[in-house]
Amino acid sequence: MAAKYDLTQRIAPQLDRHLLFPLLEFLQDRGLYPEEEILKAKIELLNHTNMVDYAMDIHKSLYNSDDAPHDMVERRAEVVARLKALEESAAPIITFLQNPNAVQELRADKQHNLQMLSDRYEIGPEQIEALYQYAKFQFECGNYSGAADYLYQYRALCTNSDRSLSALWGKLAAEILMQNWDIALEELNRLKEIIDSKSFSSALNQVQSRIWLMHWSLFIFFNHDNGKTQIIDLFNQDKYLNAIQTNARHLLRYLAIAFIVNKRRRSHFKDFIKVIQQEQYSYEDPITEFLACVFVNYDFDGAQKKMRECEEVIMNDPFLGKRGEAEDFMAVPLRDEFLENARLFMFETYCRIHQRIDMGVLAEKLNLNYEEAERWIVNQIRTSKLEAKIDSEEGTVVMEPNYPNVYEQLIDHTKALSGRTYKLVGQLLENGQAQAAR
Repeated sequence: MAAKYDLTQRIAPQLDRHLLFPLLEFLQDRGLYPEEEILKAKIELLNHTNMVDYAMDIHKSLYNSDDAPHDMVERRAEVVARLKALEESAAPIITFLQNPNAVQELRADKQHNLQMLSDRYEIGPEQIEALYQYAKFQFECGNYSGAADYLYQYRALCTNSDRSLSALWGKLAAEILMQNWDIALEELNRLKEIIDSKSFSSALNQVQSRIWLMHWSLFIFFNHDNGKTQIIDLFNQDKYLNAIQTNARHLLRYLAIAFIVNKRRRSHFKDFIKVIQQEQYSYEDPITEFLACVFVNYDFDGAQKKMRECEEVIMNDPFLGKRGEAEDFMAVPLRDEFLENARLFMFETYCRIHQRIDMGVLAEKLNLNYEEAERWIVNQIRTSKLEAKIDSEEGTVVMEPNYPNVYEQLIDHTKALSGRTYKLVGQLLENGQAQAAR
């Protein structure tokens, strides 16, 4: 079942090949696929990079050999020669950038910088382009730290918007692979600002770039301290959610997880449940199906079964699970946090549609024994807004009537009306601007 719900094959086409290595390492450790299959996939990836030494090591392990194939040995010599040539081409600009006093002469005005480099250091567009090629080659060799530094410096001098964007994608990948989550988040936000700008190439490229951005962001959001809030802020925006529903429904798994474990963004939860309801026949995933069982179908027996599947899915998902006992590249497991909040969802929903609930039945639906369920329910009644009490003699939970406050209902309706009005005015303004532009 774990391999059945593995999303690697859907996610892989949207990632840089270097970002796939941590996923393959995770799958190899989990044993979801045969070892030989994973090793062959690694070699296939490495054949399109300059990480020849790594490929040779895997080849020796796969075929139990002390010698690497002749073509790999030749390829290694080519990579070393090419690296040396690129280093020589980029030497003038690298020497300049390594001089703190010289770098202080740079300004925010790129045209001024280019003129100054040309006049004082005889550095022109060819040397700046050589810096990009050298940085890119370093990245392909697996030197992510050097690549990140050179790409950052290149963007400060580059006047070509397409090339600058390419360098930013490379910088983001390098920061992710070095696990620099704060810096990676900054680069992610820079990319988002560029992608969402009105001047960004074509609408089709914009949608595809959003899909790439969301896939790459999974590494950051499930490792960064505030990531599970920020994934909702990004994925739940209309433009990004539309891209998910159109071309990347599997990303609903990660947005669903974020909503379940995150209490800060519950105000958007009802709208997300509508999306789950719309997509429940076009995308199957235990986590989204769990939400459909609880909030759409009120199928608590089905939700109980899905909880068991969700636990296994989480532990075998590269972004949600954890390798071994030590801290690793991938995020710590969300299993416990998910199960706690999933039980709370079931408890609250079940209590709202029943007046008296048998404790034994509720314990079964929460996948807890009777004593665990009783302690858990007492704690939830204390900490939640549910008006309920436990009848120990009868072994039941009794719900007290909770009539809606008319004033609160009026406020909610007013907020909803204001939101719809604001959206309508925004659409009218956009239409007016579009007509004026014509």
